[in-house]
Amino acid sequence: MSKDPKQITFIHESTQTDNGPVVCLGMTFENDEARREYFRNELRKKLPDLKQIEGFPIGEDEDIITLSDPPYYTLCPNPWMNDLIEEWESNRGAKKEVNQALAIDVSEGKNDPIYVAHTYHTKVPYRAIMRYMLYYTNPGDIVYDGFAGTGMTGVAAEKCQDSELVRKLMGDDYSEEIVGKRNAVLIDLAPAATFIAQNHSKKTKLPETHDILRKVINELKTEYNWSVSTLGSTLAKVPGKSLNDTYTMYTSYFGEINYVIWSELYQCSSCNQELNYWDATVEEQDGKDVNKELVCYHCGAKLIKRDLEKIFISHFDYVANKIVRVPKVVPVRINYSYKGKRFNKKPDWYDLEVFKWFENYSGYSKITKMKFIEGVETSRPVRNGLFYFHQVYTYKNLSLLDKFLELSDGTGKENEAQFLLGSAISRLSKFNRYMPQHNRHVGPMANALYLPSLSVEINPISQLELQLNKLLNAWSENQYSGNVLSTQSSTSLPIKDNSIDYIFIDPPFGANIMYSELNFIREAWLKVFTNNKKEAIENKAQGKTLGDYTDLMLESFREAYRILKPNSWITVEFSNTSASVWNAIQYVIQNAGFVIASVDALDKKRGGFHGIITTTGVKQDLVISAYKPADESIIQMKSERNTVASAWTFINQHLKKLPVFTGVKGNASIILERTPRILYDRMIAYHVQTGLPIPINALDFQKELAQRYSMRDGMVFLESQVAEYDRKRILAKDFVQQTLFVSDETSAIEWIRQQLLKKPQTRQDIQPNFMIEIQHIAKHELLPELDDLLHQNFLRYDGDGNVPDQIVSYLRRNYKDLRGLEPDDPAVIDKAINRWYVPDPNKQADLEKLREKALLREFDGYIEELEKSKKKLKQFRTEAIRAGFKKAYGEKDFEKIVKVGDRLPESIIQEDDKLLMYYDNASIRLGL
Repeated sequence: MSKDPKQITFIHESTQTDNGPVVCLGMTFENDEARREYFRNELRKKLPDLKQIEGFPIGEDEDIITLSDPPYYTLCPNPWMNDLIEEWESNRGAKKEVNQALAIDVSEGKNDPIYVAHTYHTKVPYRAIMRYMLYYTNPGDIVYDGFAGTGMTGVAAEKCQDSELVRKLMGDDYSEEIVGKRNAVLIDLAPAATFIAQNHSKKTKLPETHDILRKVINELKTEYNWSVSTLGSTLAKVPGKSLNDTYTMYTSYFGEINYVIWSELYQCSSCNQELNYWDATVEEQDGKDVNKELVCYHCGAKLIKRDLEKIFISHFDYVANKIVRVPKVVPVRINYSYKGKRFNKKPDWYDLEVFKWFENYSGYSKITKMKFIEGVETSRPVRNGLFYFHQVYTYKNLSLLDKFLELSDGTGKENEAQFLLGSAISRLSKFNRYMPQHNRHVGPMANALYLPSLSVEINPISQLELQLNKLLNAWSENQYSGNVLSTQSSTSLPIKDNSIDYIFIDPPFGANIMYSELNFIREAWLKVFTNNKKEAIENKAQGKTLGDYTDLMLESFREAYRILKPNSWITVEFSNTSASVWNAIQYVIQNAGFVIASVDALDKKRGGFHGIITTTGVKQDLVISAYKPADESIIQMKSERNTVASAWTFINQHLKKLPVFTGVKGNASIILERTPRILYDRMIAYHVQTGLPIPINALDFQKELAQRYSMRDGMVFLESQVAEYDRKRILAKDFVQQTLFVSDETSAIEWIRQQLLKKPQTRQDIQPNFMIEIQHIAKHELLPELDDLLHQNFLRYDGDGNVPDQIVSYLRRNYKDLRGLEPDDPAVIDKAINRWYVPDPNKQADLEKLREKALLREFDGYIEELEKSKKKLKQFRTEAIRAGFKKAYGEKDFEKIVKVGDRLPESIIQEDDKLLMYYDNASIRLGL
């Protein structure tokens, strides 16, 4: 079988828990078990009140209490959360002040003992989280993750005290002062998630845990080894002998099963004969499986799988305690090991007897009947005739897993056994696929309850042994403890205002993953289920739309804003290719009060980052860095309401938070957050979201911006930042523009700007590539012609007056015959004529004025159109709608915003963070 766990070398053994006195929340207990028992009794008393908190899970009280480890972890809302936070706060040092966002592209792989110990639907490598945590916090700081999942934020907080790892991650930025544990507050709605998170970060007595769990598996093996064995040599059936007796008498004839392939049966649509899917699609060539065309071996008809009907059979289900009708499946191949070699075989008489024995097994003791909840993913097994969670396992695997939990009872390691079972079951279900083209099984389909036609039954005993090794390695890597975990919704937190130093979250993203449905099978083993009322997802079965998802996320982010200390940071990991979800995330971050300072790439080593981002789309995992403004800035802006001063107060504090220089491998790159257009958007967004009047229009903003601040490469800097940028810019070999995905007018303008920053160009130079880039423009978007975009946003030299410095510099770099000539020389003028270039800020303001007038004229045209018809607008310039909404908001004409917004397709409002911002805030002010 798998490698003997006794060969594992335990590390950090000096940190093992012992049976000595334990101090917890000011109380001293004889040992950890006494501490646990005291707080479990206290938890039992508090449950009636805790059940009123959003997200209290579905389950029996005693199951919740048994799986909890209070006061640190509860499988329900944790009533000791604030007590532990106060204790941490009283023992910490000075808070770390971080003035600039960490703007780096982080790359961290998944090949780590802790990361691979237990599967989950999505994870961020904890080492990647550590990079941010080490930058934004000091030892002793309190960090929060409201969508904790498997607790990687908690692991990162604990591993910050591993000086060797910290040195490796930080490189030249390493210092002893940053080494030290951070204290993590972890919350998730899913009992499956918090249970995994607790076991990832618990301090475990490794030798004792190893010995007990190994003993349980050995007992299981001793009792049931005959069931995971197959004949490697010919042996006739022994009359009158049981399977176990036959195995015991002829052990040398048997090999160990690695896996069994099961095939569904269908009815041929041509001849109505029973069709074994394996026989109809797989053939062997040179010892390898090859997918062939689906052909009926009875009549020779070529078939299409989706046109075939599955064959069902009825049998008595001993867990459901009734006759059920399920898809008919048959074992078609056994892969086994015999005398050191691997072989394949068809099931023989012994194997068929084993399968039949388990079909009639009725001794289940740890499994209860649990029907699948209604859902998007849970409908898959239900449509296939599997109505209960236990039906996704073969009879043998279900029986042996049940027996494993039974044998662990009374060992004192019941929760560790449950954790081990959870780490193994993803590969032990019928979702495990066999792929003939790969000649192997490839595991379940990610984030889907997909039942394949060819499923694989893995040897459960060897899988438990394999996973035990992984868990022991993970626990030996992480022998720290002390985080607080709570199972509840993050939309309503029992945490005091301004008590958290830093937040890292990897929240759910729209309809990406159906967490509560995918967790249902795991939670059925725990017998405690997710209360999905406040689950922030898009889900048809739950009746949740993108708007519902956005509202729930907004509740969670507002709570995160409330508990975060002023002038502190939040890092949001984003992994969704949907433009609407990307815009929803930006909207909720800003609407909650945070200010976005940087968006960077996170590489989880899944093939690299070649994705693209704009304000409307994302094709890669991103990390959004945002901050909660300092109290003094908020107070000052409120005192400056109805004056332009509040705009510059915001810009002053915002520029301090932005990275000064970004680039890799000797190249400098544009910092989009420092461009005038994005700065204006951030300033407007903050004022609208906080209920402050819009203090300045785009024209005046552009003019004054150029007068107040220093400009470099189209970016805005404080005077105190210019020297640093210039010094690093000189050392850069090249200036790399950020790749953009053109999907609307704003991104089209930005794409043109980037091309012209590289070099001034004629319309003919720009047009071919522009036509390629605009292929992905949204159907509703009325994109202006290239000529209009150029005239409204850029300047062209047409031979009238001196050649602009920007063009002269370009020409002299690229045309040898121009060297030494003055700007007004005919040769320079001749080559400069009709080249478009990015205007300097003063002239940019004039263009903004012309552009805004044109956009408002177009918006007024939409108003007239809507007054004549009751239909929705199907095509329009989004930029014109944005400009009209901004003007109406400034004039407090909220009714106009809502009136127009209601006539736009709902998806457009949801997919555009600026339109949603104006529409939502206007609706609130109208009391809608």
